[in-house]
Amino acid sequence: MKKLIFLCLSIMCLFAQSNLDNFKNYNGTLRIAGGTAHIPIMKAVAKEITTINPNIKIAIAGGGSGVGIKKIGEGLVDIGNAGRKASEKEINKYNLVLYKWATDGIAVVVNNNNPIKNLTKEKVQAIFAGKITNWKKVGGKDAKIDVYTRDKASGTRKVFWKKILNKGDITKKALFVRSNGAMKRAVQNDPNAIGFMSAGFIDKNIKGVAINNIAPTRKNIKSGKYTFVRGLYSITKGKAKGLAKAFIDYLYTSHVQNDIVAKKGFIPVK
Repeated sequence: MKKLIFLCLSIMCLFAQSNLDNFKNYNGTLRIAGGTAHIPIMKAVAKEITTINPNIKIAIAGGGSGVGIKKIGEGLVDIGNAGRKASEKEINKYNLVLYKWATDGIAVVVNNNNPIKNLTKEKVQAIFAGKITNWKKVGGKDAKIDVYTRDKASGTRKVFWKKILNKGDITKKALFVRSNGAMKRAVQNDPNAIGFMSAGFIDKNIKGVAINNIAPTRKNIKSGKYTFVRGLYSITKGKAKGLAKAFIDYLYTSHVQNDIVAKKGFIPVK
């Protein structure tokens, strides 16, 4: 059995190496910006590419989905990342081509020390609207609820606002954070916090809350049981070409889909 596992791993490594060999013919800088949920995948892939070919430089920045769409549209980057589908208006205005390489869940999250495990969708809406301001009202401790949100450039926020809040209000008292990583750190450090973020960022340091008794687990997202999901897209202005095309093609390889995308908590597209 050990020999079989070793053989399988060796074959997988050979396939990954073969795909990486395509980058030996390139040089220059690839500029990527946009959705922050994408960053762990982008960094892992960039590390593999630049290790095999140091003549390639890959600059990765966040800023949110809106920033990614705007920057690729204006020609400021080579790939724009977005955690939402670009609108028809954006696609037509900038001649955008979208490449969906993963599915992600949008999760409501609380501090690990918060006893809350499940909320109805209506209670989530009331909390984020500022109508419920104490955890005791939803079965928690007698403590003020600290609501955390993202700015309007965030694709995570847009999907959360549409699919979970039903386009309802977010209290003006909400505290703003700039990325999925920043949301995770904020909620992890605030025992009274509630926020929302990419389900792929959930780990042992933070708690994903079930909505209507369905938890934002990878299993539930993959099966379709958890319905608050979105695609992760990389976007180019016109069809991808050159180094940008090679990078995007590599995202669809079995190695990246299974060994990076899936292991980072997202659902592969194949």
